[in-house]
Formats: sequence, C-alpha cells, structure tokens
Amino acid sequence: MKEFWDERYAQDEYVYGEMPNEFFREQLNGLHPGNLLLPGEGEGRNAVWAARNGWKVTAVDYSVQACVKATALAERHQLTTINYLIGDITEYTFPENTFRCIALIFVHLEPKQRALFHEKMCRSLAPGGLLILEAFTPEQLNYDSGGPRNPEMLYTTEMLSNDFQSLDLKLLQTTKPLLNEGPYHSGLASTVRMSATKPLS
Repeated sequence: MKEFWDERYAQDEYVYGEMPNEFFREQLNGLHPGNLLLPGEGEGRNAVWAARNGWKVTAVDYSVQACVKATALAERHQLTTINYLIGDITEYTFPENTFRCIALIFVHLEPKQRALFHEKMCRSLAPGGLLILEAFTPEQLNYDSGGPRNPEMLYTTEMLSNDFQSLDLKLLQTTKPLLNEGPYHSGLASTVRMSATKPLS
C-alpha cells in the first residue's frame, strides 16, 4: 500500500486538493487553537489550513511523496510550524493524553487495525479534547467519488459508536456531501461524520 500512495502522491497536482476538508474546517472553526494530530494526513491540505489558523500541527503519513508535497504546500504559505512525521500510523507510538484535537479525515483501515488504532487515538486525546472523523460508508460503493473498494474498510455509525465508546459523542451521522476535494474525491458521496470529546476525568 505504501507504494500505491507514493505513486498517487507523486503526481504534480494535489490529488485531494489544497483546501481543507469541509467537515474538519467547520469543526475547528471557533475553537481555541492548541496542538492538533493529523494521522494519515497525505498532501497537507488540512495541516496547512490549521497551522494558518494558529494550530500547532503534528501530521503523520507513511508516504514520503505525501510529506514532500505537504512541505511544499506549507512553504508556499510561509509556514514552518508543521511537524510532519513519516511512519505507519498503525505502528507509530503517539503520546497519551496530549492532543487538544485529533482529526481522522478519510483514514480507512482494515478491521483489526481499525479498532486498535481508534483505541490508541482515544488514549492520545487530552482530557476535554475533540476528536473529528469523516469516512466513507458502505453505501459509497454505489458512487464513483472516491474511497476504498474493499467493503471491510468502510465505516458505519454503529462501528464508530463502539470504537469510540470511551468518548462523549457530540455528533454521529451519515450524510451525502457533494465532494470537491481534487480529482480523487469529486462528486456525490456517502460519508459518516463524527465529533466526540474525551471526558475530563
């Protein structure tokens, strides 16, 4: 899979666009900036937008090409505050009780990896911190607007409610957005959106 993503990100254009994910932007608007974790960040569109709005960003992706393009995008906006790490997010050791916000934007994992990784994200979130997630649902197989073709890597509200049961859910719903996120996320889609906070104690 690493080779697949390196090849995709090696294209000159930003294959998921340069603007932030709409749900991510909406959820962060109005929040006091702090430290933000973006696993599977890809080409940096969300990281750069957040850093421009005062967030201290740590991004992780195992694609070297993704890091190259994210760094170029940050430099274009005269940003030097993004900490972009290269590594497998399922194996990476994240500090616990640390991040004011964690955003998982179209981070799709196989079932065994998914549950363990989501548990790890709950531990890394600081008490009172916010977790944001948008992912494709199984119904996305009816659309050609992006996402995995493996149904086991698509998410449902029930699945996420179980994975994040240690958090306090603020929003968990399926939606049909019209995506305009570069050539690989374009058109009508079926996604699940979630925001949840970690209890203070």
